[in-house]
Amino acid sequence: MYRSLFPHDMFAELDRLQREMSRAFDLSPSIRGLSRGGFPAMNVGSTPRSVEIYAFAPGVDPASIDVQLEKGVLIVAGERASDLPGEDAKATVHIDERFAGRFRRVVSLPDDVDPDKVTARYRDGVLHISIQRRETAMPRRISVQ
Repeated sequence: MYRSLFPHDMFAELDRLQREMSRAFDLSPSIRGLSRGGFPAMNVGSTPRSVEIYAFAPGVDPASIDVQLEKGVLIVAGERASDLPGEDAKATVHIDERFAGRFRRVVSLPDDVDPDKVTARYRDGVLHISIQRRETAMPRRISVQ
């Protein structure tokens, strides 16, 4: 007869609402805090001579990674296969936190990068892309007379 306006376990309900909001805004908590970017995680930095990109993609076959540079935009795309048993296997998955499937990351680059001087190396789950800057953009020391 009597029905409460509040759920029996208020904290469980708040936890459920927080999970739904996180999913809605793609802010899933992880060991590194709130991840916003996606897979693979990336670090992008620059030196006076180059732009350095590190994409952390463990478990990805290097042959499945596609790196393209066009009009100042770097695209890293590929696919990571799932390690879980297939749907036809009689197995139950209890926790599935590792990303599997197709991925694509896009990075805008400065105007002074040289598209003809790009190297990409994959080692120990890390893709390192180095893009040299044009010689005309390099800082030069000018003597004062």
